[in-house]
Amino acid sequence: MRTRFDEQLNILGQELIKMGALCEEVISLAASALIKKDDALAAKIAPLDHEIDEKERQIESMCLRLLLQQQPVARDLRQISTALKMVTDMERIGDQAEDVAEILPFLNDRTLPEHIKIREMAKATIKMVTDSVDAYVKQDTALAEAVIASDDIVDDYFIDIKSSLISLIAQNPTEGEYALDLLMVAKYFERIGDHATNIAGWVLFSVTGEKSTRPPTD
Repeated sequence: MRTRFDEQLNILGQELIKMGALCEEVISLAASALIKKDDALAAKIAPLDHEIDEKERQIESMCLRLLLQQQPVARDLRQISTALKMVTDMERIGDQAEDVAEILPFLNDRTLPEHIKIREMAKATIKMVTDSVDAYVKQDTALAEAVIASDDIVDDYFIDIKSSLISLIAQNPTEGEYALDLLMVAKYFERIGDHATNIAGWVLFSVTGEKSTRPPTD
């Protein structure tokens, strides 16, 4: 019975990896579409977000079956409940990548230095998402802590981009609408970093029984 249960937990981990890979892909597409000004890339994001939504439902069903059909011990219970929390954050990551895609047509094929900064910010958030899922699969608390620490890097990118765009608006008020659209893109990437931080915090809980010192974000 325990062997079968362990196999199902392993499958659960594999499905989370697949969902994490989808999240990485939508973030990458959003960043590439921004830099390359490529509407075709942006159009690929919504279908992938729907795949993420479906994967969330599949994983939730799997977790509920494990809870109902098996008798998980305390650590198993934490691992399953962590998976349920993680998929909520991962689903929101997909939503926010789609939000980025919806803004891109309003940027009018223009390029500012902030585009490059956002690309670097996106790379940092992709790594956070990848490492947070990897930390769950490996039950690696050190990696989870590293993800949480990395959120400060993403926050610093956002602060820098926001400051630059505020200066742009002050110098040229006619750029206001454009700057605000770009700021929203940066904000969505910042929120993706927050969700990766949430995931890492739940990994810590699954292993140690204690949550991260940072409160989860919505």
